Amino acid sequence: MNTPLSRRTALQAAGATVLAAGLTNLTATAARADDTAAVTPKLVTYPRPSAMPTNTTFKVRVRTAPDGEWQTLDIWRPQLGEINPTTGSSKTYNSSLAYFDFQGSVEVEVTYLKGGTTKVRVRPDSYGITPEVLGDTLRFTLDQPRNLVVQINDDIFDCLHLFARAIEKKKPAQDDPDVLYYGPGVHTTADGTLLVPSGKTVYLDGGAVLKATVIFRNVEHAGIAGRGVLAGTAGGGALVESSRNISIGAVTVLNPNGYAVQLGEATGVTIKGLGSFSSKGWGDGIDVFCSSNVVIDGVFMRNSDDCIAIYTHRWDYYGDTTDVTVRNSTLWADVAHPINVGTHGNTDNPEALKNLRFKNLDILDHREPQMNYQGCIALNPGDSNLIKNVRIEDVRIEDFRWGQVIYMKVMYNTKYNTSVGRGIENVYVKNLSYTGTNAKPSLFLGYDAHHAIKDVTFENLVINGLVVADSMKKPSWYYTTDTIQWFSNEHVTNLRFITTAEAEAAAAS
Repeated sequence: MNTPLSRRTALQAAGATVLAAGLTNLTATAARADDTAAVTPKLVTYPRPSAMPTNTTFKVRVRTAPDGEWQTLDIWRPQLGEINPTTGSSKTYNSSLAYFDFQGSVEVEVTYLKGGTTKVRVRPDSYGITPEVLGDTLRFTLDQPRNLVVQINDDIFDCLHLFARAIEKKKPAQDDPDVLYYGPGVHTTADGTLLVPSGKTVYLDGGAVLKATVIFRNVEHAGIAGRGVLAGTAGGGALVESSRNISIGAVTVLNPNGYAVQLGEATGVTIKGLGSFSSKGWGDGIDVFCSSNVVIDGVFMRNSDDCIAIYTHRWDYYGDTTDVTVRNSTLWADVAHPINVGTHGNTDNPEALKNLRFKNLDILDHREPQMNYQGCIALNPGDSNLIKNVRIEDVRIEDFRWGQVIYMKVMYNTKYNTSVGRGIENVYVKNLSYTGTNAKPSLFLGYDAHHAIKDVTFENLVINGLVVADSMKKPSWYYTTDTIQWFSNEHVTNLRFITTAEAEAAAAS
C-alpha cells in the first residue's frame, strides 16, 4: 500500500530532487570542464636537420583548430622502390614525409608545388577524409591521431606521407641516468651500431637523427622512444635478440640497409607507433623469428619487401613463434607482401607459428608479379612449419597494383625451403573487405592429404560490396569461391563462408 506524501514530505522530496539535479549538473559541468581541459588544443612540430635531404613537391602547414597560428612543417625525403618485372632491376623514387604531434583538433593545409592538381585522395580511404580543395591547396581537419598518405593526380610515389601523432605523455629528462638521449641534429657512432644495456631507453627527440643500428642483445626492460629518426643505417633500424620486455615507440626508420626491426628469440616486445620506409633489396619492415608475446600496434609500414613477416627458424634463431598481434596499422608493400607468415623454419626439428592475430588494418598496396609470392595476407608454411590458430579481423584492402587478396599455400619452395610445410589449421577471417579490380584469383593450396589446409572460416567477406557466403544465391553446381573467382584445391577441407547473422545464430544455438 502506498502512503500519500504530506505537503512537507513532498516539499522535502522535491527539494532533494532539485538538489540532486543541481549536484548532477555541477558534476556534469565539472566533468565537461575536465574533458575540455584534457583536450585543450596543442601542437608540437619538429625540425629537420639541414644535413638531411628534403623534397620540394609539397608545402605543409598545420594549426590548432579553429584559428591557431599556422606553422610550416619541415619535409623529409623517404625513398621508395619499384621492381621492373621484366628485367628485375630496381628504380628508386623520392617521396615526402612530414610529422607533428597534437591534441584536440588541428587543421592541415597541403599545397602541391608542382601545380596542375586535378585529383586529390587522402588515404586510407576508410578514414573518410574529403578535403576542401582550392586549386593546388587542400585543407582538412583532424581530431585524432592519423597516419595518412596525400596523393595528387594518382601519383603513388611523389606523394606526401603525414604522421599526425598524439603528444607524448611523458618525456624523459635529458640527464636521466636510464636514458641515452639524442637531441635535434645528426648523430653517429664509431661502428654504426648502438648496443643498449638492460634498463636503458634510447630517446630520440623530435628532430634527432641517429645513423646507427640500435641493438638489444641479451637484455631486458629496455627500448627506444621519442619522435626522432633512424636513417640510412648500415644494418637494420633495430635488432632485438635473445631479449625480453623491449619497447619500440613512434620513431621513424628511413631507408636502412636491412629490416626496420628484426626480432629473434625475443619475448615481450611491444612496437607502437613506428613508421618505416625502404627502397633497397630485403627492405622488410618488421620481421619476427622464433619470438613470443609480440604486439605491433599503430605502425605505418611502406617497404620494398614484406611489411610484416613472421617466421620460425633462420640463422641462429630456434623455437616456435607464438602470440603475435598486429593491430591498428597501415601497410603498403611496394614489393612482396603486406603480411607474410611461415616461409622459414626448421626441417630437422619442426616448429610452429601459433596464436597470430591481425586486427583493424588498412592495406593500401601490394605489388608482386611472382605467383608464388603473392597475397596481401600470405600464409605460406614451408620448412615443416605448422601455422595454427590465426584470427584476421576488420581488415580493409584498397585496390592494389598486382597480387592476391589472400593466399594460403602449404609449400615446398626449393629456393628457400628444405621440406614441405606441415599445414595450416584453424584460421578465422572476419570482416575482410576488398574494393578494386586488380586482384588476381586468391588461391588456397594444400600440398597433399598429409600437408593440408584445414578449418578456414570467412565471416562477412566483402568483395566489391558483395557479401560472400555459402548460402548466397548461385548455381547449385558452383563452389562459393567461383562467385569471386577464387580457387581451393582438394587438399583444403572445411573451408566455409558465412554471414555475420549466421555466425551469431550458430553462437546462440
